[in-house]
Amino acid sequence: MRIVIFIFLTIISLCANSVVDKYPSYRYVFGEFDVDDDYIYDDEFQSFLKKNHKRYERYYKNSLDRGGHLIPTFKSMLMRDDLSDLFVYMAMVESGFKKDSVSSASAVGIWQFMETTAKQYKLTVNSDFDERLDPILATSAAMNYMHKLYKDFGKWYLVVMAYNCGEGRLQRAIDKAGTDEISTLMSNSSAYIPKETRNYLKKILQVAMIGENVSLGLEEMGDAVEQLYGKDVVQVEVDPGESLEKIAKMIKMKPADLLKLNHHFKDGVVPVKLPSYKMNIPHLKIIDFYAIYTLSKELQRQKKSFYLSHVVKSKETLHSIAQKYQTTVGEVAIANPSAKGRANKGDILVIPVTKKVFSKFSNWGKE
Repeated sequence: MRIVIFIFLTIISLCANSVVDKYPSYRYVFGEFDVDDDYIYDDEFQSFLKKNHKRYERYYKNSLDRGGHLIPTFKSMLMRDDLSDLFVYMAMVESGFKKDSVSSASAVGIWQFMETTAKQYKLTVNSDFDERLDPILATSAAMNYMHKLYKDFGKWYLVVMAYNCGEGRLQRAIDKAGTDEISTLMSNSSAYIPKETRNYLKKILQVAMIGENVSLGLEEMGDAVEQLYGKDVVQVEVDPGESLEKIAKMIKMKPADLLKLNHHFKDGVVPVKLPSYKMNIPHLKIIDFYAIYTLSKELQRQKKSFYLSHVVKSKETLHSIAQKYQTTVGEVAIANPSAKGRANKGDILVIPVTKKVFSKFSNWGKE
């Protein structure tokens, strides 16, 4: 019996890991929608992801082909209005970027506004004119609506739910459930919110993870990057742990402008979980990037052709360890891919160092 239970638990663990591996962008996406990281392990959500991955990958590609040219404008509008640019995926799920989309319930346009809600948010709808069909005006109205919903509910995933099923319906569900916790509200067995709304949020999260895998450079998907950021943007490879501000200065850009193209690097720092990441830069900066950044990194690596081992102690971080050996977090992360950006007590890390540092630390044991 114990063996059967062990095998069962092992299978569950492997399935969970396969979903996490397929969507390495999930933490970033969940953070933008106020979803707890643990929701990636929710059985119903995992089942949905596995069942629909190919379907929504096709949907994502088709949406880009249809309206990808609108994405840079939408992202810019969202960020200027203090909203996450990942809400662009809500528009993608609403309409597939069909400007003249009309639902069976008579919702119209890219953001699928009902006539009453459209008029409430100052969109003109009459027999001669329908501003729901104007992508820019409709996006402005949608942003105002989302701000209102956030003020009412306080979490972005609740904003998504309310956008789909209505404020009153969501509030009744929260009151009945006694909580606004996502796993409870999304439970199929309890059905606090309509099935359509449960699938709507799951679909947005899945499409966003597919899209942000591309945006992060973790998955190749044709010209998707161009459609996400515009024709004048290219992707280059950077080391983990790098500062966007530092790179911006090297390629003669304003840090704020570089950050706008790389919203996925929170706090302006490249993550350290993978050996390298893709960064978006203007095409005009490609020569500066390779002539200054890439060359300087190569020269640094040539100087650090010696290696030391380090046993991680309590409370040490990759940053403190890198400082100790006069190297960078990125170089430590690259030399230790299995660590996945973490410094766990008792782990043995390989540290690339200069000859001078190597001599200093290798002599410690002889003193």
